[in-house]
Amino acid sequence: MTSIDELFKASGVGNKRKLEPLRDPNEIYKSARLTSNGSSSRHARVEDEATNGDENDDVEAGPAPPPEEEDGDYGPDLPPDDDEDGRFFGGGITAQENEVLDYVDDPDPSTSAPDKFDSAWLRRTAINFEKRINKNAELRAKFEDEPQKFIASEADLDADIKALSILSEHPELYAEFAKLGSVESLVGLLAHENTDIAIDAVEIINELTDEDVAADDDQWNALVDALLEADLLGLLVSNFERLDEEQEVDRSGVYYALSVVENLCSGRTTTAEQVTENEKLLKWLLRRTQVKEATVSQNKQYAAEVLAILVQTSAKNRRKLASLDAMDIMLQLVASYRKRDPEKGGEEEEYMENLFEALTCIADEPEGKAKFIEAEGVELCLIMLKEGKMSKGAALRLLDHAMGGPGQSGTEVCQRVVEAGGLKNIFTLFMKKGSDNQTTEHLISIFGSMLRLLPADSPERIRTLAKFVEKDYEKTDKLVKLRREYAARLWSVDEAIRAEQAGLDAEEKEEMADEWFSRRLDAGLFCLQTLDVVLAWLVAEDGGARKTIQKLLADRDETLSVIRDTIQEQIEGIDVEDAEGKDTKDMLTTLVEFLQ
Repeated sequence: MTSIDELFKASGVGNKRKLEPLRDPNEIYKSARLTSNGSSSRHARVEDEATNGDENDDVEAGPAPPPEEEDGDYGPDLPPDDDEDGRFFGGGITAQENEVLDYVDDPDPSTSAPDKFDSAWLRRTAINFEKRINKNAELRAKFEDEPQKFIASEADLDADIKALSILSEHPELYAEFAKLGSVESLVGLLAHENTDIAIDAVEIINELTDEDVAADDDQWNALVDALLEADLLGLLVSNFERLDEEQEVDRSGVYYALSVVENLCSGRTTTAEQVTENEKLLKWLLRRTQVKEATVSQNKQYAAEVLAILVQTSAKNRRKLASLDAMDIMLQLVASYRKRDPEKGGEEEEYMENLFEALTCIADEPEGKAKFIEAEGVELCLIMLKEGKMSKGAALRLLDHAMGGPGQSGTEVCQRVVEAGGLKNIFTLFMKKGSDNQTTEHLISIFGSMLRLLPADSPERIRTLAKFVEKDYEKTDKLVKLRREYAARLWSVDEAIRAEQAGLDAEEKEEMADEWFSRRLDAGLFCLQTLDVVLAWLVAEDGGARKTIQKLLADRDETLSVIRDTIQEQIEGIDVEDAEGKDTKDMLTTLVEFLQ
C-alpha cells in the first residue's frame, strides 16, 4: 500500500526565487487517486492515461451523435436573444438555467470570500482551522491503516492551510492570530505525518513572514515571536532531515524552509541571533553546502546564501559560525575555484560568491582570523591572487578583511602573509596596469593594515618597507599618483556640495549632511584617507621615502600639509568612547607630527 505521505504533493513553487523544476510542469499533476484497496499514486500522469486507453483507441469520445434526418431539422427554434445570423450573445441559456448552474458551482453561498477581513472573520477562521486539525488527527488515530477513511479530512485541512495565505495581505491581524493560538497550531503541522501537509504549512509561514508583507515592527514581531516560541526552528530542522530532495515536491519543501530562515534573519538582528542559537540548524546548513552534486542546485546555493546572511547580521553570529569550524569547511569548498571558474550567471557562481561573503564576514572577528590562519587561508588566498580568475577579486577582499582590525589576531595574519611570500603577489598585483578601483582600494587597505599592525623593527615590517623603497621608490611613486586621482574626484564633489550649501540655512544643511557624506564616500573619501595614512607611515619610517613624496607633491605645488589635513579630518571624526577608537586617534595624532 502506498503511504499517505505520497498524497497531495504540490508541484508549484513560489516566485521569490523561482525554483526550477526538473521536468516539464505540464507533465506533473497533483492528484490523490485512490484505488479500490485504498492505495494512492503520488502523481497522475499523461502516460497513465495513454496506457489505460490502449484497448479503446477506436472509440469516439463524447455522447452519441443524433440520428441523421433528411429534412435537416436541428431542433427547436433559437432562443429569442440570438441575433438573426444564428450567433447568440447570452450563452444560449435562460436566466433560470443560469441560476441553476450558479448553484451547481457554489451550492453554499456562505463559503464565498468574505466582504471584510476583520477580527470576527479571523476568529471564525481560527475556530474552523482548529476543527480541521482535530478532526484529521482523530481520524488518523482511529483509522491509521485505512487512509481512504481520513483522506477527505486531509484534503479539507490542506485547503484550510492554503486559505491562510490571505493573512499576508492583512498583517494588522497578526497579533490576534498569535493570541488565538493559531500560530502555534500552524507550526505544529510541520510535525504532521503527511509531509505534504507540513510543506503546505511551511509555505504559508514563508508567505506570512515575507519581506514584501506590509507589516510594521510590532505586527511582525508578534508573529515571529509566536513562531519561535512554538519551536519553529526545531521543526524546520526535523523537516530538513526527513524530506527527500530527490523528490521534486520535497525539494520544494526544503526550498520554502530555507526561505523562512532567510525571512527571519532579514527582519531584525535579535531574531537572526536566535536562529544561530540553534546549533542543529547551523550544522545542517554547513552539511548542505558540502553535498556533492553534478551541478550546484538551488537549495545548495540557498544554504550558502542563508549562512552569508546570518554572518552579515551580527558579530555574535560570526563568532558562533567560527566555533563550528565554518571557516575551515568553506575554505575547502572555495579551494576548488583556484584555477576553475564556475559557469557565469549560474547557480554555482552565486554559490561561490556567497561562500566568499560568509568567509569575509567571519574573518572580521578575532576568532575568525585565528581559524583563518589555522586552516591555511592565507596560503589559499595567495595562490588565488596568482592563479585565480573569477576567484581573484573575492580572495583579495577576504585577505583584506582578515589582515585588518585591531588586536593580535590581525597582526598574526599580516605576519603570516609576509612569511608565506605574499609580498611579491600583492605588490605585483598593485603595479599591474589596468586594475579596477575595487582591486586598488583593497590593496591600499592591505598596505595600511600591514604598516599599522606589523611590530616595529620586526623582520616582516622591514621587508614590507623595503618593497616601497626598491626600484627607485616606484611603488611610492604610484601611491602619490593614486592620491592625485582620488583627491581630484573628491574635490569635484566637494565643489558641488559647497554650491548647494550656499543657499541653505543651518537646519537644511543638517538634513543634507548624511547625503553629502555618502556622496563623498562614493567619490573615494575612505580610499584617499587610507592612502594618506600609508604615505604618512612612509614619511615617518624612511627618510628617502619622505624626500620622494615631498618631491612628487611639489610637482603640483603641494606639500605634506595636504596629507596632514586629510588625516586631521579623520581624527575629528573618530569616536573615542571605545578602546579601538582611542588607539586609532593616538596613532593618527602621532603621524600628523611627522608631517609638520
